[in-house]
This record gives sequence, structure tokens and C-alpha cells, in this order.
Amino acid sequence: MKAALSKKDEKFRDFSLNGSMGRVVLYVGFPLALYQSLNQLFKILDTMMASHIGASAVSAVAYLSQINMMLSALGGGLAVGASIKVSQAYGAGDFVLVKKRVSTMFALCAVLGAAILLVLVPFTPEFLRLMNTPEEFIADGSTYFRLELFGMVITFFNNVYIAIERARGNSKRILVLNTGVIVVKLALTAWFVYGMDGDINMISLATLISQSLLLLAAVINMNQKGNAFGFSLRAITFEKETVKPMLVLSFPVIVEKIAFAMGKVVVNSMSTVYGSWTVGALGISNNIGGITTNPQNGFQEGGSSIISQNLGAGKPKRALSAFRWVLYINILIGGVLMSASLLCLNQLSALFAGDNAEFAGMIAEIYRYEAMGAIPLGVNAAVMALLYGFGKTKITLVMNFCRVFLFRVPVLWALQQFTDLGNVSAGIVMAVSNIASGVLAAVVGVIEVRRICRQYGVSYFGRS
Repeated sequence: MKAALSKKDEKFRDFSLNGSMGRVVLYVGFPLALYQSLNQLFKILDTMMASHIGASAVSAVAYLSQINMMLSALGGGLAVGASIKVSQAYGAGDFVLVKKRVSTMFALCAVLGAAILLVLVPFTPEFLRLMNTPEEFIADGSTYFRLELFGMVITFFNNVYIAIERARGNSKRILVLNTGVIVVKLALTAWFVYGMDGDINMISLATLISQSLLLLAAVINMNQKGNAFGFSLRAITFEKETVKPMLVLSFPVIVEKIAFAMGKVVVNSMSTVYGSWTVGALGISNNIGGITTNPQNGFQEGGSSIISQNLGAGKPKRALSAFRWVLYINILIGGVLMSASLLCLNQLSALFAGDNAEFAGMIAEIYRYEAMGAIPLGVNAAVMALLYGFGKTKITLVMNFCRVFLFRVPVLWALQQFTDLGNVSAGIVMAVSNIASGVLAAVVGVIEVRRICRQYGVSYFGRS
């Protein structure tokens, strides 16, 4: 089996392992952060277009999107865990193993996607009731959710492709391709909603079409015979030494992401006692919060890839240096973008609520609390990059479980049982959860950095 690197891949590998770490983190992380920001902008504009249909449509999309995110965690977790092992093999110089893992990742996604469609498409209403979805959302959103399932399976493959390009340092390609997807998606949504006076099903159809275009680009770019990062049917293998390390890392990430998304579904379900508008306002508040957290997540993704590459090459000190840079950048992003979003909060909430001043006020009231977690969540994202890069996914599972099922659900229950604060409770819960998660991440980060330094016999500070 041929598995060589292109000159571009060789050049990036040398840069990642030997270049100035600040430049490496910015080179990989900035396009990913920009992509995440554009993706969040697309979500915001998408929600604004849904608001043209009506407040109930916004709430239905917000609620069902959380359930979709729970299922998406299956493919997303597989992509995260497997890409760590791909990056390590890339850093270690084992390019045959890179090719095997890349090809096998796509095969696993195909099996997973087929299983989800066969089980859930015929029984969508029953599944949504199992998730405690309000009947009004089931009536309006069953077809929407089925379309989202097909789009989600396509996204499984796209997530794996993006993870591979990230490992190669092709962040700019990710940015360009996804910007194209966003433009197509927004254009189609605008046409369907404003031009054709469509419903929320048309919004989902626009997503399906745009994601299919990214999949087409992935097929073209992965058709590289002999290249370590190209897909090959012959390279697919379910040998223990190839598959087991990927699944061992992926399984905690999958459970973690499912639990986190399920926790959001639980919170949404609990929030329905305040009315369906509160669910919509909370979802919109999360979207506004994403203006800050999504760029942080971009640097988290890029940082974990850089960390795993340098660890695979036997350079743990450089791996720690990458974590330090991600931490500094994410704290800066949190402070700057949180301040900007609060300054423009009235305008942002009005964009989503249209002429509904009461709904706009509800959005703003909830977000003022959620914004308090911007900097703590930046710390959390940096520590997650460290843990993912070093393959400590069991710890990330515990941290995200605590974030939802210790810091969020019990707090909301207590507020509902012992106070009469009303829908503002949803915002208070977000503040408590995000701040507590940041504090927990800081404690875990200190412990793990000290442990890594002892294990590899290196110091945290100093030249790398």
C-alpha cells in the first residue's frame, strides 16, 4: 500500500513540529475560529429567517435542533477521537497507519449513518415523544426532523473530512469550503422562506442541499491515490491495532457529547413550564453566546490537533506550549466578544424577535446571565484541547457530564422548586453552569499539566 505525503503536507508537518508555536496555533486556529464564527452567523441568520414564519417556528427549530445535536454527537465524537489518532500517526511519521485510519473512519461513519436512518426515520414521532417533545412541536416538526436526520448523516462524513483537513493543517481550505456552504444555505433559505413563503421543512431542505455540496468537495479532495490522507477501499481495515485505539478514544467523546446534548434537551423540556417562548428565547440566547464560544471552540479544535501531532513526534513540551497559547487566545476572545455582544444586545435580540418586544426582552434577559460564562468557557475550551490532544477523553467525559447534570439540571430544578423567578431562571442556570465549568476546567488543567510534566520530565514554562 502506498502512503506518501504531498510536499504541502510535508511542509506543514515540519512547521507544526518545529516552527514558532504562537504562529502554528494562529495559522491552524484562526481560520477554524473564523469558520466557527461564520457558522454561528449562519445559525443566527437562519433563526432570523425562521422568525419570519413565526415565534412558534423559532421555538420548534430551537427545540428540535438540540435533539439533532444529541444524535450528531455520534458522528462528531467519532471524528474527534479518531482524528486524534490520525494526528498522532502523522506526527510520528507512520503514513501507512494514517491512510488506514482515514479510510476506516469513513467506513465507520457509513455504518453508523445507515443504522440511524433505518431506526429513526420510520419512528420519528415516537422518538420525539420519548424525548419529551411538546406535541405542538411534533405536529409542526416531524417532517423537519426527518430531513434533519438525512442532513445529519451527510454531516457525519463532512465532520470526518474536516477533521482530516484539520490534521493536515488545511484550515484555510476548511474556511473556504464552509463559507461556500453557508452562502448557498443562506441563499436557499432566503429564497424558500421569503420567495416561496415556505415553512420550517424548507429550511431543513436548504441545509440538506448545502451540506451535500460539501460532501461532493470531500469526495473530490479525498480521491488522492497513494496519498496518506486519501481514501482507499483497500485501506479500510477493522484490525484491532488500527481500530481499537480510535474507538477507545472516541467512545468517551461520543458519550460525552450525547450526554451534553441530552442535558440541553432536558433543560429545554424543563423550561417549557414557562411557555414555549422561553424555550425559543433560551435557544436564541445560546446562539448569541455562540458569537463568543464558537471562535474559542475553533482554537480548541486546532489546538488539540497540534498537541496530538507534537505528542506523536515525541515533543510533549511543544504540546504544552500549544495549550498555553490556546488558553491565552481564548481568554482574550472571551473578554472582547462578550463585551461587544452585550453592547449590541438590544439590537441582536430585536433581530430575532421581529416586532415582538416581549420576546426580545425575554431573549435579552436570559442572555445577560449567559454572557457571564464567556471567559470561563474559554478556559474550558483550552483545557479540552489539552485533554483531547493527550488522549484523556475519559476526563473530558466527566467534565461535560458535570457541566450539565451537576451544574445545570439540578440548579434549574432547585430554582423551579424554591423560587418564583420565572423564565429568568433559564439564564441564571446558564451562568451558574458556564462559570462552574470554567472553574472545574481550571482545576483539572492545573492537575493534568503537573502530571504531564512529571510523566515526560519537562517544565511547563520556558522555550519550546
